[in-house]
Amino acid sequence: MNKRTDKSNSFLSKFSLSFNDRILNLDSPKVMGILNITPDSFYDGGKFLSEKKMLSQTEKMLSEGAAIIDIGAVSTRPGAFEIQEEEEQTNLIKALKLILQHFPDTIISIDTYRSYIAEAAVNEGASMINDISGGTFDDNMFKTVAKLKVPYILMHIKGTPKTMQINPVYGDVVKEIKEFFTKQIKLLADLGVTGNIVLDPGFGFGKTLENNFEILQNLNTFCDLGFPVMAGLSRKSMINKLLQTIPEKALNGTTILNTIALLNGANILRVHDVKEAMEAINLVEFYKNTNP
Repeated sequence: MNKRTDKSNSFLSKFSLSFNDRILNLDSPKVMGILNITPDSFYDGGKFLSEKKMLSQTEKMLSEGAAIIDIGAVSTRPGAFEIQEEEEQTNLIKALKLILQHFPDTIISIDTYRSYIAEAAVNEGASMINDISGGTFDDNMFKTVAKLKVPYILMHIKGTPKTMQINPVYGDVVKEIKEFFTKQIKLLADLGVTGNIVLDPGFGFGKTLENNFEILQNLNTFCDLGFPVMAGLSRKSMINKLLQTIPEKALNGTTILNTIALLNGANILRVHDVKEAMEAINLVEFYKNTNP
């Protein structure tokens, strides 16, 4: 389910996502908290591998205002190699069951591009699929999404995590991503999926520094496709390269870019740091709703 008002200013767009027994209203932007249960993710790899630390981090993010927890068991950092499907599934399902046991009302998104794992996770209680490939790595993904009837995050990537940052080239990066979204949305519609889609332009996934900032500047272009837009900017290289810093020192840069994304139409922020993202949302929402 998605809804949009006809407003000239993109950040006034209204959307919602429909889950089995609830509606997540996106009239104001929401935060998706990242829980990486991988040893080699670019920022938090290895931090949350134990059950105690998984639960502690989940509780922290929920208490700070996260509406969705996104669990990933495969690193998709630049240069990353694939892990075996069996290993991903085992780790993912274990974490999913653990979190739902302790926080049963949590909306959990599964960060996977494998349809079989997505289906297994939804059958175990996951609420949403976050696919970095936008349906291009697994030919069965869209059929699975249509079957499961859960919200689906459609992301753009050029290449694969292993190759994506090896000289990515575009003629017009915004135009090409929009054309990709349009094509994939049509394929989903042909299978009966006409709502519950979130668009993610894929900051850092096969993009140069300049590409990333051009996408950010034109984020509202993707809002025009009629679906909510997610921005995943948290501690990424587009901050670190420009500021000559490292992911551990990139929280301030993340908050600045999240603020720009909100002003340019982002409906969901996918972040490692929930408290700061919520503060950005509260400030931007107050700013937008203040009459001169």
